[in-house]
Amino acid sequence: MRRGPLNSLLTLGARASLAGAFGLVLAAGCGSVDDGSGSGNNDSANNPTSDSDGGNGTVAPPETTGGPVATGDGPMATTAADDGMTDDGPSNFIEKPDGGDVNNECDIWAQDCPEMEKCMPWANDGGGSWNATRCSPISENPGQPGDTCTVEGSGVSGLDDCDIAAMCWDVDPKTNMGNCVAFCEGTEDSPLCSNPDEGCSITNDGVLILCLAFCDPLLQDCPEGSACYPESNGFFCSPDASGPELGAIGDPCEFINVCDPGGWCAAAETVPNCQGSIGCCAAYCDFSEPNASETCPAGTECIAWHEEGTAPPGEEDIGVCIVPQT
Repeated sequence: MRRGPLNSLLTLGARASLAGAFGLVLAAGCGSVDDGSGSGNNDSANNPTSDSDGGNGTVAPPETTGGPVATGDGPMATTAADDGMTDDGPSNFIEKPDGGDVNNECDIWAQDCPEMEKCMPWANDGGGSWNATRCSPISENPGQPGDTCTVEGSGVSGLDDCDIAAMCWDVDPKTNMGNCVAFCEGTEDSPLCSNPDEGCSITNDGVLILCLAFCDPLLQDCPEGSACYPESNGFFCSPDASGPELGAIGDPCEFINVCDPGGWCAAAETVPNCQGSIGCCAAYCDFSEPNASETCPAGTECIAWHEEGTAPPGEEDIGVCIVPQT
């Protein structure tokens, strides 16, 4: 797609099978990223499918290290973002290294920058995934959530013309234009979004806190150019950063949003023949259908996403095609 870029026992539900994805990424293999300074010095740009530094699953940053951890809910998921582990979400997130917030210049929740500046997520390593925060100037006529917006340099520069507590999202790299999206309100433990059709998407080691539309992974009811991806707080529409050559079922993935619509980044051990990556794209399936596993790729079975009895209303039928774990 044009834009970008989100292991427990089988009885715990498939949510635990999320790959230790690093978070959300602007675009797969996007190359160097201009940070808006004009230097163009971004040789360390990351390819989400490479063995280079990664992020934490949703459009996630390359700030974390380590591998998938077999804990939490779900058959075999590893975490897609640095949202941290929660009882209700993917629990195999890659752990943050000690001092994981040393790159943050400001508090994205508190918006504690000087007057006429705002705290923004950005990629401070020249990569294509948000991994730090910075104080950026607020435009004289800032856009509000829902307004068309423009970024300076790139979508991960942290420089745009949206108002405080908002950022330019789903940026087209050809035009540098996107739409202003509101940050979550409240706190990380009790996040809030004013629109009832949206939820708080917290990814990339907590650098991204966006109010995004909920979605149904079986229906893939997101706008064109986006797909429905799993995160610890639910399923959200995020830009499909898979690119034209990757993202198919079985392809390697290291970020939440680098699988084609209908796919998600599952832990490597849950996808047949997945090698050389922390995860590979796996398919969804309708767990409520008789013989649901017959719709899955060879070597996998349809496993319920949620632990029995814990699915939110309307999500009881969500299943994923993975290798059964014992």
